[in-house]
Amino acid sequence: MLSKRPIKQFLAITCVSVTLAACQTTGMGSSSDFDRNAGSADNITSLNQVIAQNPNDANAFNIRGTAFGRSGQFNLAMQDYNRAIALNPQFHQAFANRALIHKKMGNLQAAVDDYNRAIVLNPGYDVALIGRGDIFRNENDPARAISDYNQAIVAKTRDPRAYYHRGLIFQQQRNHDQAIEDFTFALSLDASNTDAFSSRGISYLAQNDIKGALGDFSNAVRIDRSNYRAWTNQGIALEKVGDYSKAFDSYSRAKVINPNYSPAINGMNRTRKLKNQSKA
Repeated sequence: MLSKRPIKQFLAITCVSVTLAACQTTGMGSSSDFDRNAGSADNITSLNQVIAQNPNDANAFNIRGTAFGRSGQFNLAMQDYNRAIALNPQFHQAFANRALIHKKMGNLQAAVDDYNRAIVLNPGYDVALIGRGDIFRNENDPARAISDYNQAIVAKTRDPRAYYHRGLIFQQQRNHDQAIEDFTFALSLDASNTDAFSSRGISYLAQNDIKGALGDFSNAVRIDRSNYRAWTNQGIALEKVGDYSKAFDSYSRAKVINPNYSPAINGMNRTRKLKNQSKA
């Protein structure tokens, strides 16, 4: 039985000369967790009209359920998914969407049960495989998580989360070659993902590929200037090659964004002393 506690962060931290700011642990954006054909929060009114005219349309309930889910109205989403499944017990997308609501509400066993049912109905359904894999990953069951991501990949998913999240597991296992390969493929599917750049940079740094690490951290902060972890990791890479002045600047940028972030504060303290010593 899976626990009902909030999903634990899955830390993928590599060991280098100084402790890295943990790479992003929650994975890629939440909107892609829902079925791709589902609705958005801003069309609930029109969906209400559709359902009023077609009260036995399972797809309409599924789409409105997702609109409710995306707007944070989880109880209403659950009601609509229940209705969609009652109308169409073979509706694998509705099972997967309901599983996501269970997961967001902390009902992990119920979420796994619904993902299981979706996968029985459609064994290659990547949304369900990735969603179930994410629960296993966050519950520290990497073998089953990798199995689900592998199945999604064999089914030719174009969802970068399958590769990115599998890469996080490989990184935590210090299999950096495989992690880099997965992060790279995830970036080929979504070149704007700062998490994948930051995570790949950490694996490059663990392999002492400073040039690769700095390139990835630079891309991460270029895409998201508020990414204080990426700024911190950039500082660590610069510190590692002895560029203490630029490292201090990167740590400083991170501290401006998050004044209480201890890795950035500690990095500033270290590099302030080191750059002053180098000038003496």
